[in-house]
Amino acid sequence: MNLSWLGCASYKIECGDTTLWADPFISMAPNAEHIADEAAFAGVRDILISHGHFDHLAALPDLLDALGKDGGSPLPKIGIHRSDSQYLGKKALTAHRDTFTADGGSSAYVDALWKPLPDADIILEDGGTTGPFKVLHLPGHTSGSVSLYDEKNGILFSGDTLFKNGYGRTDLPGGDWDQLCESLKRLLSLNGDIVVYPGHGYTTTIKEEAERFTS
Repeated sequence: MNLSWLGCASYKIECGDTTLWADPFISMAPNAEHIADEAAFAGVRDILISHGHFDHLAALPDLLDALGKDGGSPLPKIGIHRSDSQYLGKKALTAHRDTFTADGGSSAYVDALWKPLPDADIILEDGGTTGPFKVLHLPGHTSGSVSLYDEKNGILFSGDTLFKNGYGRTDLPGGDWDQLCESLKRLLSLNGDIVVYPGHGYTTTIKEEAERFTS
């Protein structure tokens, strides 16, 4: 497996004849055409979204547009859990506005950057597989949060469920503290040697985080 860091917590994952991309972060949008022109995503089959928050998927329109300019290879399929599917497609603008205003913020940020988001092509389900990854449905940060776990290579993309020294917030729509606690228990029961690539911040391991949670 070859893993390429693409800025923020976006990764291109090359595994055999399959290439995946995890979480197209908003900060990538201004560089979308440059990235595509360099063919950094040539052969990407699927774009997998760990959860529906705006920062994790807002680059999708620009990147899909850039990738489709040559009219050659088919565009990647977009995957997200069913419980977060409202953050894509026709209902997405309302869902993202609601998230930004839930804690007293303004939807102006979303409106200023808004470009229509595509519908999901793939519905990720707990226990399902895509490439070498098993999908783990881990509600709490959002109701449709997932992690992608490659048991053979000992790596896990945790989205915003588990960070180095922390975990995701639960005070936005779809967030649930009790569910997050159960999801963290599930993750921290995995093999301690697993390397975790979180949705924000530095990599860690299951063992390191388990020790922090129990100390």
